[in-house]
Amino acid sequence: MTILELDSVSKTYGSQVVSKEISMRIEPGTIHGLLGPNGAGKTTLLRMMATITKPDSGHICFLGEPLVDVHAHQMGYMPEERGLYKRMSVVDQLLFFAEIRGLSRSEAQGEIRQWMHRLQMTDWINSSSTQGIKNRVKQSKKLEELSKGMAQKLQFLCTIIHKPKLLILDEPFSGFDPVNADLIRDIILDLKNQGTAVVFSTHRMDNIESLCDDITLINQGAPLFQGKTMEVRRSQFAGHYDLAIDEDQVEPEAPQRWLQHSRLVRAFKNPEGNWVHRFQCDAEFSSQHLLKLGSEAGRIVHFAEHIPSIHDIFVQSVQSQNHE
Repeated sequence: MTILELDSVSKTYGSQVVSKEISMRIEPGTIHGLLGPNGAGKTTLLRMMATITKPDSGHICFLGEPLVDVHAHQMGYMPEERGLYKRMSVVDQLLFFAEIRGLSRSEAQGEIRQWMHRLQMTDWINSSSTQGIKNRVKQSKKLEELSKGMAQKLQFLCTIIHKPKLLILDEPFSGFDPVNADLIRDIILDLKNQGTAVVFSTHRMDNIESLCDDITLINQGAPLFQGKTMEVRRSQFAGHYDLAIDEDQVEPEAPQRWLQHSRLVRAFKNPEGNWVHRFQCDAEFSSQHLLKLGSEAGRIVHFAEHIPSIHDIFVQSVQSQNHE
């Protein structure tokens, strides 16, 4: 059954429309990426999903039922502006967030033990006691003693400690170094594989392409593109093909000749140091014509269709709409 479904959801603050007729489906065991420039309405949309604010029109359903506040107990929501208690100890905070989401004290303690090990958080407890978390709570570090990255890790754990069916993350990788970003990324994938539905916003396009099954790109409060990540990328394929020739065997005059070719889109060096020439192909100048052109010039070391990246689609689509 679909975890979360939005049907023509709109939200207005004063005269500003921040969400316009947005429809989405979030399925179990999938990751949905929400993209958009600053001010596009991403956070407002996530807050409506999390029951924090209500839409002015349209409908949101959770597991087939109209979304109501009590459904928040089956969700985990991590806002971009983190909200923990600075003077409360690490373990106290984890126990508090677990218990208000319905876990018993013993269940919460079991989850905390497991996750503190997984997230490499055991050093945050200033005690050598081996008698369990229960006896160490008062001796654990307080939030105000932690670095920003460590506090981010604690916030993430508070969000997942109760095993939510829906995980809503607003810029989840913000503040993490590469090692911890990879750790959080792996945990998100594990939760997905266990059936958790995940929706998150981010400005890191590499995470969108590597993590997301589906994406929604919004601008000015309305969707520009929606669908499976690769299908969205392929929908923007413009017939571009990349061709690279072995630099040691290339015909000397070929690169200069190619630069004057009417079908050349751009030329750039790849990480291996070879010049890559991107050509526009169509019925008149097909990819077979391009292969022939390359083989006549030297040994082809790279030939592939160029599928636009999510980053390219994001930039081009937003800039195009904003200049209309």
